[in-house]
This record gives sequence, structure tokens and C-alpha cells, in this order.
Amino acid sequence: MAAVDQKAPTFAVAGNRLDPAARASHVDHPVLWLGLLSVLYNGILAFINHNIMPLSLTHVAASEGLIMASAIIYILHKGIYETDLPAFLFLLFTLVVTIYVSVLNRVPFVDHFRNVLIIFCFSGLGGWSNEKTMKLAFRWASLAVLIFLIFEIVSVPFYVSIVHPSDYFANTRGLLPLSYNKTGLFQNALGFPERFSFGIIDHRSSSIFLEQVSLANFCGVIAIYLISMWERISRWDRLLFIATAVLILVTNDTRTMLIFCFACIVGYFVFPKIPKNFNLALMPLIVVAGFLVYTMKPNATGDNFTGRINLTMKKIMELDPLAVLGLSVGRVAEFADSGYVYLIYAATVFGVIAFWLFVCLFPAGRTAAQRRCAHSLSLFIFLNMMIGGTAVFSMKIAGLLWFVVGYMRFHDSPRIRQGRAADVES
Repeated sequence: MAAVDQKAPTFAVAGNRLDPAARASHVDHPVLWLGLLSVLYNGILAFINHNIMPLSLTHVAASEGLIMASAIIYILHKGIYETDLPAFLFLLFTLVVTIYVSVLNRVPFVDHFRNVLIIFCFSGLGGWSNEKTMKLAFRWASLAVLIFLIFEIVSVPFYVSIVHPSDYFANTRGLLPLSYNKTGLFQNALGFPERFSFGIIDHRSSSIFLEQVSLANFCGVIAIYLISMWERISRWDRLLFIATAVLILVTNDTRTMLIFCFACIVGYFVFPKIPKNFNLALMPLIVVAGFLVYTMKPNATGDNFTGRINLTMKKIMELDPLAVLGLSVGRVAEFADSGYVYLIYAATVFGVIAFWLFVCLFPAGRTAAQRRCAHSLSLFIFLNMMIGGTAVFSMKIAGLLWFVVGYMRFHDSPRIRQGRAADVES
């Protein structure tokens, strides 16, 4: 493992050091492509599956593994610095919990370690990214999402002819399309008549993600990026991101992200005034609010806010006491729609505490932009875990999400400044 060193030189390309001005205008292509692939890899695999050769879950897992292995090699090549230790220790602690859970249950269980490894990889890549590289990653990813979303809105048959979501999920996940699904779309994207909708299209849009939940959450990632970087991005980039977010909101029928985006608009002005450590109270407050909703409407069910909150609260109150200590990991698949319960079963109560502390304390809070990023991140994750499941841990969402969090933590940190000084002196 690379040595922990606060003052080591931090930037080299093809063996030649760059001066600070050249570094700022340089595009770090490995970082750029790894960031883009985190969003696009499922769409690329779906194209191959439909148009070239059938794929399986092995191909999906291998693709994710290759992306993360490349990120780890890049990070270790750069070196682990003192300011990187929180992410590294979080990963190490999760590895210990993973071994503990696997030994107790006598079955290898690496789901939570994979989730945290994604966080480690992309927060690390973001920490080493310069501003130009990060802007390009978000610009191109958003443009790809927007283009495929327009394809889907204008002509579902044309969209299906490119990626055919139902075939992809049948081959790689074993999720065979239901008999009534003749569209070629992923069946969960078809929705149902009672669901909230703007009525723009007759299903929930999926774009390059192939399924509706990741597209909805990508809208939240765009919102976090916008309020974090608003003052540093061009007018055309603002237009691109806003257009993408709005088109997602009016076609995906996502109530949670609609509320979250409005919260971010208000938060742009409010978040800088709130101390960063307030985030530590946010998760408990959301859980308490969920309990109050359950108390007032204990019989509420269905795919709405009260129904989804009640589902999570019921599962929390029915929690297997052995699960708190990691002895019931075999039941984790039952809780894919309840993020807090999933996390307890997958990571034990100690893993939940570690995750809570990392989400709240890892982001920087020195500047107004950093506090906007920190508060919006906590709200995005902890709200999602109350009304949803594991989507925020998927590489499709967690990749660019933690990329921007890592960038906002390190872009003005001593590590970068010392590296520049070292480069100039040499």
C-alpha cells in the first residue's frame, strides 16, 4: 500500500510534471472515463446484449469490478495522504464487518463492502480530479442521459431497438418480462394508473439507466452538483443540467426527487448558514418524523409517501434482534425497498453508525459551496433510505454523487496546495 504522506508530490502525467496553470487546463482522461462509465456502463452492456451478443450477470459484475479495480489502481498510484484516511479507514472498517458477518453466517456476503468500495473509489477519484475534468464528466454524462431520454419520449420502439431494457434485465438479472409487457421496457417502468404523474408519457422514463429508479435519483445528483458548483459553471452548462433535471421530473413521476429539487433551490440560500455538523441530527430527525407519520396513519399502504414510510417503519419495528449483530444476513434480500433496514441487516448496527458518521463528516464544510454539498448529500441519502431502498448505493448513482463530494472536499485542501508547491519547486 502507498505510504501515508501529506507533503509528497501529487501530480504527474506521462512522467512529466505540469505547472499549476497547465494542471488546471489539463483533462485527466482516466478520471474522466471512469466517472462516465459509472453512469453509462449498463447502457453500453444493454446495447451489446441486444445488438451483438447475449450477456449475463457475470458480464455486469465483471464490468463493475473492472471499473473499481481501475479506480483503486489510480488512487494507490497517487498515494494515500493524511486527508484520505477517513475514507480509507471507513473502507477498512467495512472490510472487518464484512468478514465478521460472513464468518457468523457461514456464507460470503460482500454486498455492503461493494457499496462502500464504490464510495471509496469515486470520492477518491473526485478528490484527485481538477475542475475541468469534473465538469466534463458531468456535462457528458448529463448529455447522454438527456439524449436517450429524448429518444425514449419521442419513440419508445426506437429507444427499445437500441438498448431493449426487458431483454437486458431478463438475461442479466433473471427478471423475465410479464406477459402483458410487450413494450420492451423494464416492467417496473410501466407504473400503474394510480401513481402520481404529469401525463407526459405513458410510463416512467428510464433513459440510459434502463430502469426508472436510477433515472429519478440521477436527477438528485444533478441537483447536488448544481447547488455545489453553480457559481463555477457556465450558463450553457446550467441550461443543460436544468433541462435534463426538469425533463426527468416531468416524465419519471418521481415525487421524492421533485421535493428534493425544491429543497435544493431553497437550500442554495439556506444551507450555507447551517453548520455542517447539523447533518449528524438529520438522520435521527428523519427517522423520528417517519415514526410520527406511522403513529398518525398506522394503516396507510400503497406507493405513496405515507405508504412507503409506513413500510419502512413497520420493518424497523419488526426488526430481528439478531440482525442488529449481523446474524440474519440471509434475510437481507427482503428489504431492498427499505434502506435503513437493509443497511442494518447487511452491515450490523455498527456498520450503520459508521455509514451515518461518514456521510455526515466526510464532506468539507469550510466554504458556502461545500456546506451546500454536505447538507444536500445528507438529505438526499437519508431521505431516500426512508422511502426507498438500495438505489443510492448503485454505482450508476453513487459514482458521480461521491465524485462531486470528493472534489468538493479536496479541491482547495492543503494536499493539493502542497502538491502544487512541490511541483513548482521541482
